[in-house]
Amino acid sequence: MRIVILGTGAGGGVPQWNCGCRNCDAARAGRIPAMSQSGIAVSANGRDWALVNASPDLRQQLAVTPALRPEGLRGSPICSVLVTNGDIDHVAGLLTLREGQGFDLFATPAIHAVLAANPILSALNPQLVLRRAVTLDTRFELAPGLGATLFAVPGKVPLYLEGDEVRTDLVGEQTVGVELTARGRRVFYIPGCASVPDWLRARISGADALLFDGTLWTDDEMLRAGLGAKTGRRMGHVPVSGSGGSLEALRDLDLGARIYVHLNNSNPLVDPASPERAEAQAAGWQVGHDGMEIVP
Repeated sequence: MRIVILGTGAGGGVPQWNCGCRNCDAARAGRIPAMSQSGIAVSANGRDWALVNASPDLRQQLAVTPALRPEGLRGSPICSVLVTNGDIDHVAGLLTLREGQGFDLFATPAIHAVLAANPILSALNPQLVLRRAVTLDTRFELAPGLGATLFAVPGKVPLYLEGDEVRTDLVGEQTVGVELTARGRRVFYIPGCASVPDWLRARISGADALLFDGTLWTDDEMLRAGLGAKTGRRMGHVPVSGSGGSLEALRDLDLGARIYVHLNNSNPLVDPASPERAEAQAAGWQVGHDGMEIVP
């Protein structure tokens, strides 16, 4: 199995177009690496590739990833796309894939319903892009030789579907993790997760690699920095640090590689020289970066 992290940033990336925070300014000046928005590509044979999530930055991500460049005059090694929720930073890139290329589009029925309700996505020709509904906890072939299983993780509906009352602990089809399997290897990709209950710990235990939601270092960091009015948990993301954070919840779990992805521009983990990055590394974690390759 070969995995390429196409984008490591949360919605807006780093630098975010309208943000002048310390991390965004440092990324603009080249002092820290920039991060495009969240997504990975994965293959079991190095020829046929699946995308997991399609960010608004997808066009540029494909252009700088040699394995995903066109074959011949027209064509692509991308045979499928899987989306883990309906968030804009995970589905807007589907519009980049509208130029007459066939592929399978996998999602849960609930996420497919969200996509079908948006008329702009009808630009994906249904004769070429086959929308395939996936039942939770049922293994399917995502690409040749590559198995995938979707499973519910705690989360919420996308921001644009929120009503007056918002639940951030929903466990169902609206937010899922992905278990990827090939040649005896097992990898989990969970870019959005609101908490880490015991049943989730048990599920991912023993994995060869875990790519996990690292959106915020502390739950209230956006409030303290003056960058927003919501906590991480209100946005459906468990913080990295603190009581109940992912560092604590996953500390003693039997895992191979541990990699944080989906980092917000406010997160000190974005800065390779930060003490928070050193703390995460001391606990066995890596911080993903655009273009990072993983061979579990």
